[in-house]
Amino acid sequence: MTTITEVSSQKLFDGQHLQFQHQSAVNNCLMTFSVYLPPQANKDHKVPALYFLSGLTCTDENFAVKAGAQRFAAKHGIALIMPDTSPRGEDVPDDLEDDYAFGQGAGFYVNATQKPWNKHFNMYDYVVSELPSLIEANLPISDVKSIFGHSMGGHGALVIALRNCNNYRSVSAFSPVTNPVETPWGQKAFFNYLGDHLNSWQQYDSCELVSQATQHVPMLIDQGLDDQFLAEELLLENFIAATEQANYPVTIRQHEGYNHSYFFIASFIEQHLDFHAKYLNS
Repeated sequence: MTTITEVSSQKLFDGQHLQFQHQSAVNNCLMTFSVYLPPQANKDHKVPALYFLSGLTCTDENFAVKAGAQRFAAKHGIALIMPDTSPRGEDVPDDLEDDYAFGQGAGFYVNATQKPWNKHFNMYDYVVSELPSLIEANLPISDVKSIFGHSMGGHGALVIALRNCNNYRSVSAFSPVTNPVETPWGQKAFFNYLGDHLNSWQQYDSCELVSQATQHVPMLIDQGLDDQFLAEELLLENFIAATEQANYPVTIRQHEGYNHSYFFIASFIEQHLDFHAKYLNS
């Protein structure tokens, strides 16, 4: 069994906020992730898990420090799992142009097929398979789980839930990249990670996946209407059209005055925890 090494521990709302490192088999590097264990978790009681996928440039720490989610996770008895957004290290390739939207810090939650990225950039398998197996084997956390995320991480959460609907009780997103095959961020990442074949891109595009869905995962999306990336990179209107055409049930809330920041996430994080708790604790 792969071991995890505790890096730090903080008491928080009568639970524990923990940071770990481990050697990842799928990403071929040392990976870091954080976990909030609510006070209800112990060796005799495993709690459900809610995975949060962060956006471009983020690490496992951004959401942990800025969102204020632990208070509500403690209330509901839910563990928060916060992975990094990409593999990292001196041996891990990065964007030569120092583009924040590609390379380290921008794994896009895909399994890369193109060199040199395919050796390390396998964040889809990491989030779907490797990390849950590791967590469930080492911590008092059950295999009952849901997933949510922000921006690039919102894209990852939607894609992962839509492709693995039997494994996740619910999914939500803040300001997600919903149609990456049509955006500058998505096109650069997908071309480099996946090659120039559209078929390989579509398996990571939420608009395409909802159009093919035969099962439905409870879904909530919040979007700020003052978001500077909404028109060019997020394309929420395309996702709305796709869900309506497919008759896919989803709650989409659009909020005047809010932008793409963690101030927006913090404003609605309690409602997202309440949403997921309905399904995780049922």
